[in-house]
Amino acid sequence: MTSTREGDAGVAVCFVAHSAYGALAGGSSGHIGGIERQQALTAKWLSQRGWRVSMITWDEGQPQGDVVDGVRVIRMCRADAGIKGLRFFYPKWTSLIRAMRQADADVYYQNCGEYVTGQVALWCRRYGRKFVYSVASDPDCDRRLPEMHTLRERVLYRYGLSRADRVIVQTRRQQALLREGFGLDSEVLPMPCPGPSNGEYKPLSSSNHKSARVLWVGRLCEAKNPCRFLDVAEACPDLSFDFVGPVCDTPYSQSVCARARRLPNVTVHGPVAREKVPEFYKRAACLCCTSNFEGFPNTFLEAWSHGLPVVSTFDPDDLIASHGLGAVTGDTEGLVHAVRSLLASPERWGRASANARQYYLENHTVDGAMERFKRVFLEALGQAPASVNAGCPG
Repeated sequence: MTSTREGDAGVAVCFVAHSAYGALAGGSSGHIGGIERQQALTAKWLSQRGWRVSMITWDEGQPQGDVVDGVRVIRMCRADAGIKGLRFFYPKWTSLIRAMRQADADVYYQNCGEYVTGQVALWCRRYGRKFVYSVASDPDCDRRLPEMHTLRERVLYRYGLSRADRVIVQTRRQQALLREGFGLDSEVLPMPCPGPSNGEYKPLSSSNHKSARVLWVGRLCEAKNPCRFLDVAEACPDLSFDFVGPVCDTPYSQSVCARARRLPNVTVHGPVAREKVPEFYKRAACLCCTSNFEGFPNTFLEAWSHGLPVVSTFDPDDLIASHGLGAVTGDTEGLVHAVRSLLASPERWGRASANARQYYLENHTVDGAMERFKRVFLEALGQAPASVNAGCPG
């Protein structure tokens, strides 16, 4: 077993991040969402500061032992490997155990509520390693676990959640849900997000924002409710809309995409290379979020880093409303009114834009947020004094 060390130089941390290889290596393989980007960003940041960092991912054809920006990649099996009905145990669970042993880390980090949470906790308990778990979405904090549809998943997740040495949440709402539903303490940490420096920052002027575009970024799935966005576009034929996100093979995703292509004021961009996404924020007047539920969308952080107000059906900890970062509403009619009101008033748009940029700078710059994550890892190892909710947004 690797022993803990004086200070934090050389601490070994392993990210159990099955789908994050594409985000880490910069490719287009796997699912690359906000969670995967956060995992890759955190892993690289720690590696740059002398930590021994590894990441466990599915086998996507990468060489075993591949090193990306100082992060050692340890392959599991392929996501579709094995015989249906048996693959949960072999080769998926067995290859995870092999990979965790190979990582030989002091602390293991896993993000997103799923059966893997329990698998990681079981291994860490057995071999005396520390486990840090990070909540990704509000339903993962609901004691009913409404998005987990099998008994196996619910049992393993509850076990892992209760055995984690530290639990990270993104909002005070998630913190309260965990305390009320599971009797667990957690720490609210603002998530890191790369954004333009002050020298690079070039927001739209309040005089030309009215001619800019309304932006939607995400996965075309029912939880994100992209149909609401298309309803807004239909109700605002004089405005231009950008629809950005991967199109899946599901009937829902295909039908939404087909409807979007029929609307003359909607441009369907499909999946966009990571390095090109900032261009959409730069030319937009606002980001529109239509989700039924979220955790803390990475798209919000990206938008705010560019001084872009958010019009949303979801408001984490009431931040949009309380900090003047855009507008919050509960239905399509409200979204239409909010978008039009924001674009009709240069003064209102300018205030929301300035507030958004300032909120990002105060809470979500990479170095500021990452230092808090590093402290939690060291606390789990007993190498830093515990500090409750230091620097949480609010």
